[in-house]
Amino acid sequence: MNAVVPLTGICLLAVAVLVWAEFRRSQPVRALTKLVASSAFVAIAWQLDAAASRHGRWLLAAFALSWVGDALLLSARSRVFLVGLFAFLAAHVAFAGAFLILPQRMPALWAAVVALAASGLLMLRWLWPHLKPVYRPAVTAYVAALVAMAAPAISATAAGGDWRYAAGALAFAASDVAVARNRFVAPGPANKACGLPLYYAAQVMFALSLG
Repeated sequence: MNAVVPLTGICLLAVAVLVWAEFRRSQPVRALTKLVASSAFVAIAWQLDAAASRHGRWLLAAFALSWVGDALLLSARSRVFLVGLFAFLAAHVAFAGAFLILPQRMPALWAAVVALAASGLLMLRWLWPHLKPVYRPAVTAYVAALVAMAAPAISATAAGGDWRYAAGALAFAASDVAVARNRFVAPGPANKACGLPLYYAAQVMFALSLG
């Protein structure tokens, strides 16, 4: 537990330098700080005994898959990006598994499914003209996985669970909008300045919820 605070600080510092590196277009610093930040949230979960519970093991699997996705998305190559996208899709499936085994409030679950699915459809409508055909099935599947992750996280919070489940899920979803805009619509460091802090805040909130 004593290592959690410094690990959280390391993650936050690495993210701050990562955003700076995005504006400076410094690829070596970008790669190093991204992997440090991602390793930090995995380490936080491990320090909080994630492996000791079924919920924690699902989260640990999701964090590991997210780490792989973060590493792959450092590449600008389309094929590597697609593999990274599928790593994050698998991470969302694992996150969904972690939240679905928690107590759920069914009205909140269905309300979240409807609201998130509607938002997902609007996002797909926005992205569709900018997507190459090879990306369309993968992005559609990813949005569906994002809904499947976020809805039970929100419902688990509504059922009396940790507030960080819902907050993390919403931050993760918002970060993905920035990622999509950067990759497919209007590339630029401003997207990273918005999306990266939201993404790492989501992962750290999920990890700290184990404590």
